[in-house]
Amino acid sequence: MSATVDTVGTTALAAPAPAPGERAPGRGWTLAIVSIATFMLMLDLTVVNVALPDLRNALHADFSGLQWVLDAYALTLAAFLLTGGSLADRLGRKRVFIAGFAVFTAASLLCGLTPDVLTLNLARGLQGVGAAVLFAVGPALLGHEFRGKDRAMAFGVFGGVSGLAIAFGPLIGGALTSGVGWRWIFLVNVPIGVVAIVLSSLRIRESREPGTHGVDWAGLGLFSVALGALVLGFLRGEAEGWTSPLILSLLAGSVALLAVFVLVERRLGAAGMLDLALFRNRTFNGISAATLLGNAAGMSSIFLEVSYVQNVLGATPWQAGLRFLPLTLMLFVVAAVTGSLTVAVPPRLLVGTAMALMAGGLFAMRLIDVHSDWTAMLPSMLLTGAGMGMFNPPRASLSIGVAEPARAGMAAGMGETFQQVGIAIGIAGFGALFQHRVGDLFAAAVPSLPASAREAVAAGAGDQVARTAGPLRTAVAEAARASFVHGLSDVLTLCAICAALASAIAFATIRRRDLHESAIAGH
Repeated sequence: MSATVDTVGTTALAAPAPAPGERAPGRGWTLAIVSIATFMLMLDLTVVNVALPDLRNALHADFSGLQWVLDAYALTLAAFLLTGGSLADRLGRKRVFIAGFAVFTAASLLCGLTPDVLTLNLARGLQGVGAAVLFAVGPALLGHEFRGKDRAMAFGVFGGVSGLAIAFGPLIGGALTSGVGWRWIFLVNVPIGVVAIVLSSLRIRESREPGTHGVDWAGLGLFSVALGALVLGFLRGEAEGWTSPLILSLLAGSVALLAVFVLVERRLGAAGMLDLALFRNRTFNGISAATLLGNAAGMSSIFLEVSYVQNVLGATPWQAGLRFLPLTLMLFVVAAVTGSLTVAVPPRLLVGTAMALMAGGLFAMRLIDVHSDWTAMLPSMLLTGAGMGMFNPPRASLSIGVAEPARAGMAAGMGETFQQVGIAIGIAGFGALFQHRVGDLFAAAVPSLPASAREAVAAGAGDQVARTAGPLRTAVAEAARASFVHGLSDVLTLCAICAALASAIAFATIRRRDLHESAIAGH
């Protein structure tokens, strides 16, 4: 066993991984604490969605500002995932996990106390750094403690907790926003985080890569900056112009830095932060592509659908949470069931079917029209929720299953990177398409109004635009509603195509024989 230093400066021994069939002592605490972290992170994503209209009014934010509430978090989350996982393998997973929890908790406090949208988005960026560590290290901790069938059980719980947070996130967010104010969607993280940090210090066993090399600082810096530039380029492409010098510089700089990063990692070999051999693994490439495409389609669709329910159908945050329960409860139930199926069912069947269900659900949004009530969304909600729930457990398990246990943090970080890059690019790309489509439809219907009116309609402020239109008020209100609904339908059809492509890739590439022996022991 290798000696490490824990978070309070005392010497601790890194716990050896259990052999197949052997149960690690105290592993239930690890599963419970990782589940708490997962619940916090997923809850944070969902509660923010339902609070966006209140944020817009309280902080006077425009459509771009609202996107940044989600994208600032996604940007730093994507940029630091691989960094967090690699550092955890080398410095100690428990040690880095607790540090990530501390950063996330402190940033949540800053979010809750913010005076304006700029400060909120900066705090959300810091929150993303802490979340990156938790997202990357959590699955690695589970992978270290659990093997074979027990690992399937652990990731079933992991996926079920994610579903539970998503299921009750809109309700909790709606209750907090309507009852005590939107700031509490962030402040609620603080006491939970403090308790989790204490439990982590007392109950999680330390583990790290045996015979560890020094920290690959060059790799960490190159990858974080390259990925940050890539995501920022996509996030700001619509606002700045896709051919503007800034965006072209960001995208070109990202490609150049990633190329240098690959050269550095190839030269360092085993001492590098990323095992490039992963990209010769067909299953790793398949699950990575499916993860990126699936999250680009799924999370951006939720962002737009919540805006539709609140801004077009007039639901309060609490009412929006209630209306999304069919989707989120379906997600929870299917995720819990899927965990037990990962042992018996080929992973490509689970992932491919999950993406196909999501594609069907997103396409079913074409059932809504200008006069629809929220119940017209039910077929879409049920199919999409089933797809999302079926996807999460095998995705998390496969992300670490392709690598040896010693590199679990790196593998989990890489898997989560594809997930969060997908979310960031999806919200930016599909959000820009939605804004354009709604604006074009509204301009065609009411050409006399300025461009600012089109942007306001895309942001969900159609009623406010109509109130300022004088004698055209009724016509403008009808045009705004129709433009929003038809734009939503068109963009979610593109999201459905994206999810269908992810399904095809999963069926064609994912194979159980590509996994490390520790991931298939006990099958």
